[in-house]
Amino acid sequence: MTGAAFFDLDRTLLPKASGPALSAAMRETGVVTSRLPGESLLFGYFNLLGESLGSIALARQAVLVAKGRPADAFDEAAEVAADVLEPMVAPFARMLIDEHHEAGRLVVLATTTPEHLILPFAERLGIDVVIATRYEVGEDGAFTGRNDGHFVWSMGKMAAVREWADEEGIDLEESFAYSDSIYDAPLLKAVGNPGAVNPDPRLQALATVARWPVLHFDTSPGVVKVPIIGVELQQIVTTLTRPEFFPYAKFTIEGEENVPRTGPVILVGNHRSYFDVTTMLVAMGRTGRTGRFLGKKELFDVPLLGLFARAMGGIVVDRFNDDPDSPGAFANAVRTLAGGELVAMMPEGTIPRGIHFFEPGMTGYPGAARLAHLTSATVIPFALSGTEKVWPRSERLPRMTQLLSRPEVRVRFGEPVDLKYRSVPRDMDRIFDAITQMLPPEVREPARPTLAELALTYPEGTVPDEDRWFAVDGDEQVREV
Repeated sequence: MTGAAFFDLDRTLLPKASGPALSAAMRETGVVTSRLPGESLLFGYFNLLGESLGSIALARQAVLVAKGRPADAFDEAAEVAADVLEPMVAPFARMLIDEHHEAGRLVVLATTTPEHLILPFAERLGIDVVIATRYEVGEDGAFTGRNDGHFVWSMGKMAAVREWADEEGIDLEESFAYSDSIYDAPLLKAVGNPGAVNPDPRLQALATVARWPVLHFDTSPGVVKVPIIGVELQQIVTTLTRPEFFPYAKFTIEGEENVPRTGPVILVGNHRSYFDVTTMLVAMGRTGRTGRFLGKKELFDVPLLGLFARAMGGIVVDRFNDDPDSPGAFANAVRTLAGGELVAMMPEGTIPRGIHFFEPGMTGYPGAARLAHLTSATVIPFALSGTEKVWPRSERLPRMTQLLSRPEVRVRFGEPVDLKYRSVPRDMDRIFDAITQMLPPEVREPARPTLAELALTYPEGTVPDEDRWFAVDGDEQVREV
């Protein structure tokens, strides 16, 4: 026996209720002429907080609307509604459907919505089976005003799914189910792989206790959203990460208008300091977008910081068993871009230290160019400078006492890099050049450092003996910070 993948419709495959689109389509095609009582209020509540007994009562009444009409009377309305609903399906939901198909599983739409209204939508998504509420058709070919079989909701949905699974030889323990509603808890508990998608408050609580994954099909897997309001944690963080909260640094953000507001984007920049993360959060707040940053595994291994980074959708790069071009990190970045999101990366891989910090130009991994070649995403370069004056690598904490002489921290977003798509290494050089050209002259072509300046680039401020020759005053003694 094999498993299947069961998807709920409203607030799961779709970000909100399908009811308004279905009602509008039926009115447009003339099959109905008025709204059901309380329709707008109930759908508004549904979109905000999820399914309620009121919305289900409305769904139960719908069978009476169809009474006496020919069974094919709603076909045109169903096609019109599919035109509206199909573009609403989030890209990550589409990718998940494809992944289940690739794994050999049947994909099933299990919904309370009447079957005759939702079949065209399911067909456009490539869904294999629809388990939905069916209206009884009499001998005269018209709807009778009664259901044919289960009202596919809560325990009725569970019963319909179980009957179908028994008939088709589907093992529920090997199956997946996705829903937003606490009323689908029986189905979620019955399968071996449940997923709470955009969960209502009660399902959020159940998923937390049961340790079920909480998903949002409009963002990358793992991204945390604040329950009920549906806002990404990263959006809240960037709102709170404001320059005035860091009085020991003066921020200058330029070129944020170059970052596209929608669509797949690869942000690529240089790495100079531990303060780069804070600086980029400040800068991202100006772009109006959230992003998925590639970060080294050591960052994600820090207990609280790692959880926080994962919650914001960070992509883990293992520098020892992996690199930014590895199958794991690379595949996750490709998936993120395919979903229309923004990926940010610093291809140097780590903060340059010692001699390398003062060398002109940039070197690093070619992952950004490879991603661009594979996804055709827009590549936007960014250049950081001054962050090392706020938090040099030699110190454990930022220099928070520099209130009267705040160093300038600058972020410049450039115009899209003109890639040629013939050679990954050559295109990566174009990206590096674009970043370098935006740096201030003293960073682009740095002077040979003093021993004290060289020490700032090493942990604990200790310059190895073999590197002291590089400093202007190479014989000077430098205390350990």
